[in-house]
Amino acid sequence: MEKAKISAIQLFVLMFMFEMGTVLVIGFGLDAKKDAWLAILLGMFGGIIFFFIYSFLFRQYPNLPLTGYARKVFGKYLGWIIGLLYIIYFLYSAIDNIRSFGELLLSSTMPKTPLLALIILFVLVICYVLYLGIEVLGRTAEVFIVILILLGLAGNFLVYASGNVDLHNLQPFLENGWKPILTTALLETSNFPFGQMVVFIMLLPYLNRPESVKKVWLSALISSGLVLSYTISLNIAVLGVEEVERSTFPLLSTIGKVNLLEFIQRMDVIVVLTLLITVFFKASIFFYVTLIGIVDLFKLKNYQQSILPVGCILIFGSMVWAPNFAEHIEKGKYFDRYINVYFHIIIPLLMLIVTLIRNRFKKKNRSE
Repeated sequence: MEKAKISAIQLFVLMFMFEMGTVLVIGFGLDAKKDAWLAILLGMFGGIIFFFIYSFLFRQYPNLPLTGYARKVFGKYLGWIIGLLYIIYFLYSAIDNIRSFGELLLSSTMPKTPLLALIILFVLVICYVLYLGIEVLGRTAEVFIVILILLGLAGNFLVYASGNVDLHNLQPFLENGWKPILTTALLETSNFPFGQMVVFIMLLPYLNRPESVKKVWLSALISSGLVLSYTISLNIAVLGVEEVERSTFPLLSTIGKVNLLEFIQRMDVIVVLTLLITVFFKASIFFYVTLIGIVDLFKLKNYQQSILPVGCILIFGSMVWAPNFAEHIEKGKYFDRYINVYFHIIIPLLMLIVTLIRNRFKKKNRSE
């Protein structure tokens, strides 16, 4: 592993922007219709439950990444395979985010630019930052979180000042009952994005104050959950739930409604810059943990030697993953509902159970 440390504040910022990612811009949780905001909050509570599993595992193996203690828990060979599966999952997640970013730029500001060119430039910038190390990524995040907050405040001011917010679009509350809300929370929002925070188990050994994990993780999880719930509520209040469901990028459509004095219009740049910042850090984190996972499994000297090969895989994967954005979204929904749950909850839960059983036998043997 890289000999580097990140502060609690840097970890919080990385977690917060990771949770924003593409979720801030695309519509999700909409199977719950007008109550999507509530499905997101319930999904956030699911993420809190996941955290206590991850936290327990981290306390058992504070100096190892996830790929390292998978071998401790499941044995050398099965643990190695599980670690490899996690690396593939992290790699897929980076590809998914990079493709979403490229598609937004194409549809909003650069329709005549080749998708390949956008993706290559984006991946090269990520490669450069990651080559400098996790500490540089953490310090960069501290700067960009300020820009992200300012963009958010500016966007909200313009939307409200334009008079486009209609709270009646959020009514009636619980129009379709609790079933679609609970189903959406269980199958969708708890996994995406809150379950994806399993990625930070790979980064916790870099934290300079391990005792602050609980405070930092829960603060980032709750604050990001509240922001995401508020954002989907704002989109529905401005556009109506039917238009939000039809829109590929609801936040872009919401900002597109801004019209002040027939002069301040077309503020799409706010959304594009927001997505650029959040996806950059989310893709960077997935990319980085893929690299340190490869180093751990294959016993390499350092992760820098793997940056360009893995970067090429990201570029190729982003281009061939789906022929168009609609299919890309459908594949993403399928993975979120039926595949990612194994990486977010089932495998960590099995690790928890096996570790508890082993600890119990160890205590029993010592007492005898």
